[in-house]
Amino acid sequence: MTPTPLSLAQVEALARRAHAGQTDKAGRPYAEHLAAVAEGVRVRGGDEEQIAAAWLHDAVEDDALTEEWLAGAALTPRTKAIVLALTKRAGEAPEEYARRILATPGAELVKRSDLAHNADPARLAVLDEPTRMRLTEKYTRMRALLGRPEGG
Repeated sequence: MTPTPLSLAQVEALARRAHAGQTDKAGRPYAEHLAAVAEGVRVRGGDEEQIAAAWLHDAVEDDALTEEWLAGAALTPRTKAIVLALTKRAGEAPEEYARRILATPGAELVKRSDLAHNADPARLAVLDEPTRMRLTEKYTRMRALLGRPEGG
């Protein structure tokens, strides 16, 4: 029997615990980024599975949770697939990463929300110039690979 999937509140609490103590490049609590991405998915019309994936989108990549945990988690197969699609692999080319996102139903919306928050001028403004330029180029390139050069 398949367990009932975790509620969004349970996924949020889990993600906040998993990333506790972690900060973003500006020194802000990492959970702020996760909350912004989840809210971005919601306002872009995403469903509960996508919002759950938004809360967990960096968990495996950042070693906050393992792929083994994800495989056994009380999450829908679609949520798990989105999280795995958004998990960058070591040495993976951006083109390959973008192809996997585009090939996974629901993942592109979550990545767009992630990119929108990462590229927020207010977030970038607190970074040093070389970091800001590098990240701006990285996010612009990924938006183009996803067929969204205009952003959002």
